[in-house]
Amino acid sequence: MTESFKKAAEEVKTLKTRPSDKEVNALYGLYKQATIGDIDSATARPASFHIIARRKWDSWTEKKGMSKEEAMAAYVDVVEKLKTKQNIK
Repeated sequence: MTESFKKAAEEVKTLKTRPSDKEVNALYGLYKQATIGDIDSATARPASFHIIARRKWDSWTEKKGMSKEEAMAAYVDVVEKLKTKQNIK
């Protein structure tokens, strides 16, 4: 699975248009879960005025408990759906 994950991580950089905020957040959370694992409980949720940092934190926290392998597979699925949506082979 790691090879397809690495490939997807590179392919996402070549998308024709930027994914929606929801899609970007999903990709971020899955990527962090796949590469690092659960977010450290000592990492506090960013303040509400740090909107982007807070969204990233929330996206990663939502994946808590997901195995790295599950996160990699889900990340690859999201990238493949984005490629299909943008007609990229």
